[in-house]
Amino acid sequence: MMQFLTVFKREMLESGRNFKWIWVPLVFILLGLSDPLSTYYLPQIIESVGGLPEGASFDIPTPPPHDVLMMSLAQFSQLGVLVISLMSMGLIASERKSGVAELVLVKPVKYSTYVSAKWTATSVLVLVSLFAGLLASWYYVNLLFGDISFLHLLATWFFYGLWLLFVISISVFMNSLFKVPGLVGFMTIVLVILTSIVTTVLNHILDWSPAKLSPYIRMMLSEGNISGDLWATALITIGISIALLAAAIYTFRTKEMA
Repeated sequence: MMQFLTVFKREMLESGRNFKWIWVPLVFILLGLSDPLSTYYLPQIIESVGGLPEGASFDIPTPPPHDVLMMSLAQFSQLGVLVISLMSMGLIASERKSGVAELVLVKPVKYSTYVSAKWTATSVLVLVSLFAGLLASWYYVNLLFGDISFLHLLATWFFYGLWLLFVISISVFMNSLFKVPGLVGFMTIVLVILTSIVTTVLNHILDWSPAKLSPYIRMMLSEGNISGDLWATALITIGISIALLAAAIYTFRTKEMA
């Protein structure tokens, strides 16, 4: 436990020195703000850039609050996932490449401790950033479009956070396979995209795929209750994330000992 806390604190301090605790939450806040504000002020934006041709009309129905919040989740699913992939692509790979990992592991620190502490530190940063982004979006959704309860916001943060933890787990696994950070980031993004594509194609079979979390969250926000499918998808996502983390530890240990 002491080894875990030591590595965890080291990672948290490193994130502070690299200003990740500043720029990552700021990115998520900006992503969370962009859709509520741009959707609400779209007519004024169009007018400010010259407006429509004479005689043309542009009537935009006001979207319900949960749809606007889902727009923010879509931003997190695209740019947010990209930020996470780029931020974590050198988590282990860069230290393996530079030899720092070997220095840490001869202290001795267990492979499982080293990998899990890095995963945990990254997860804390991402979950805090996600909450900041969702909180910003929720505030302006309530202000401009209508009420969404704080409990529903917390539920959205919890369930969508599982998707981002799944992305982090993929990245950590790729870190155990490759020593080149750029390749790690590329393969992480490819695997996330493939997960979404396969889930879409086999939608009638993969009812509980991690990529189905967002659609089930939309149902939760619109209907007001958490479905059994959402709980099942959450459990499956947790299970796959744990399996990826275990595979990362095994792969990392095997490669380093070889």
